[in-house]
Amino acid sequence: MSDEAKPQGKQKQDGGFMETVKVIVQALLIALVIRTFLFQPFNIPSGSLIPTLLVGDYLFVSKYTYGYSKHSAPFSPNLFQGRVWTAEPRRGEIAVFKLPKDNATDYIKRVIGLPGDRIQMIDGLLHINNTPVTRERIADFETTDAWGRVQKVAQYRETLPGGVSHAIIERDGDRGYWDNTRVYTVPAGHYFMMGDNRDNSTDSRDEQSVGPVPFENFVGRAEIIFFSMEEGESAWQFWRWPVSVRWNRMFQAIR
Repeated sequence: MSDEAKPQGKQKQDGGFMETVKVIVQALLIALVIRTFLFQPFNIPSGSLIPTLLVGDYLFVSKYTYGYSKHSAPFSPNLFQGRVWTAEPRRGEIAVFKLPKDNATDYIKRVIGLPGDRIQMIDGLLHINNTPVTRERIADFETTDAWGRVQKVAQYRETLPGGVSHAIIERDGDRGYWDNTRVYTVPAGHYFMMGDNRDNSTDSRDEQSVGPVPFENFVGRAEIIFFSMEEGESAWQFWRWPVSVRWNRMFQAIR
């Protein structure tokens, strides 16, 4: 037997190992392509979009809806500026974006103001271009206050210009910190984003923390809830799923 020859068993082992590595690499590349160009999963860690999205919801965001920017890829590599294959966000859509203050933190809010719009809150009522948005009181929503205590809060059906209708809550009534604001004018190429939990949302009303969001910072549109756990539960504790999973929220389209 020459020095270069290997036992047959060893050859099979080496060949099987390399095939496994190849399959893993291919799977990772496919997952990267899907995450970058098609769909990316996100989970909801805060209550800023209650009642539409709850803490513990897991959702898919479509990456292709608004086209692609450097923020479409993991770690936002500075490959190019602006967007390609662009489709502009529509008022009322829920979108994930990179926080303009650091271009790294993922935020999710609803598109309220389009470029050139004038946005203002007056006594809890949203005004767009000097016109109050239609708001209809509906059944109270049960949530928790800042100390974790269960409380019922005012819930409304809000209808935006263009016809998108969605629920909002006013945890502090119409006298919350952001329920009376100055007039914001949305700059060109930017969007005004707000949470549906109007008294518990850090959004474009807070210019120091968020402000208007550049279109380049949009990551994608929220499409569907694919999994949901009660707040405080861990997804890996699968033995608790019968009682901790919100089965009624599975595969709900996001509106």
